[in-house]
Amino acid sequence: MKYGYARVSTKGQATNGNSLEEQVNKLKEEGCETIYQETFTGTKSDRPKFQELLSLLKEGDTLVVTKLDRFARSAGYAIETVKELFKNGVRVHILNIGLIENTPNGRLIFNILSSFAEFERDMIVERTQEGKAIAKQRDDFREGRPNKYSKKQVEHALKLLTTHSYKEVENMTGISKSTLIRAKKKATL
Repeated sequence: MKYGYARVSTKGQATNGNSLEEQVNKLKEEGCETIYQETFTGTKSDRPKFQELLSLLKEGDTLVVTKLDRFARSAGYAIETVKELFKNGVRVHILNIGLIENTPNGRLIFNILSSFAEFERDMIVERTQEGKAIAKQRDDFREGRPNKYSKKQVEHALKLLTTHSYKEVENMTGISKSTLIRAKKKATL
């Protein structure tokens, strides 16, 4: 039986043919009868759907993924997983590479490509950290999500609380009760 596995790291990921929909379509075209999909980072080995799929695979089955980085981003994890699959008689087919053969040459090529996938991931992390370090040097740098409401809007809502309930102020301003409570606590500090 052919099993497919599709994964994205974030719900918004949709570049370079990596969206869940695009991956699932490619896996269906390849003839996968059952497709497991999840939104989970590839750096983690405890991906629930992937672990569930691995537990089902048996001799003669084929695991199909669209790209090596959808399978694993760590060379060590990828190599160990493929070794275990080969030991159990499971074939591995990575669509942009081909069928990984359980031969010395097949394992060598897979190991090299897994190392490149890990290198690529490490470079992305390094560039992200460098960009963040540069951004932190700016005076206007703020870590995290930007505030939804301006300082003036929150101050206005807090003034309204003197004569109105939280629910009324929330209805008038759109600012949630929890945001108002946090702002009120912050103002009293």
